[in-house]
Amino acid sequence: MIGEDSEFFPLITSEDEDHFSLKDLPEILPILPLRNMVLFPGVVIPITVGRDKSIRLIRDAYQSNKIIGVLSQKDPSIEDPLFNDLNPTGTVAQILKMLRMPDGSTTVIIQGKRRFKACTVTQAEPYIKAKIELFAESKLSVNDEEFKALVNHIKELSLKIIQHSPHIPS
Repeated sequence: MIGEDSEFFPLITSEDEDHFSLKDLPEILPILPLRNMVLFPGVVIPITVGRDKSIRLIRDAYQSNKIIGVLSQKDPSIEDPLFNDLNPTGTVAQILKMLRMPDGSTTVIIQGKRRFKACTVTQAEPYIKAKIELFAESKLSVNDEEFKALVNHIKELSLKIIQHSPHIPS
């Protein structure tokens, strides 16, 4: 049963609900490497943090502005990734909640905000920090004719895939 003091976080947020101020975003961010996962803008996900460097990064960020950069690892088997072991494109994230679990691990709930390119590493220890550049975001209006045509085309292709896939139940 869910208690009255429980908090709910949406899995995907809309741009309209986002009160995140990009003008206050620092150009150097602490970088959290992720294994086997990619964070997208607008998505809220829980992450169990196990590496000592990552735990320290999360605790430091949680006590300050709660803003981090998230980059996926090129090779998830690397235990202590360096800057060059990370994909250069990532997502600025806001830490919504930090939870210390009974087993001693730390779980954070983060929300993706904007895509960025990690340009240069500015710090390697105790965790990676990097200078970032935000990607320009282009937004299509749902009333835009090109957007409507694209959505219709995707629907048509999806129906064709379903029709030609014998393993999809009808």
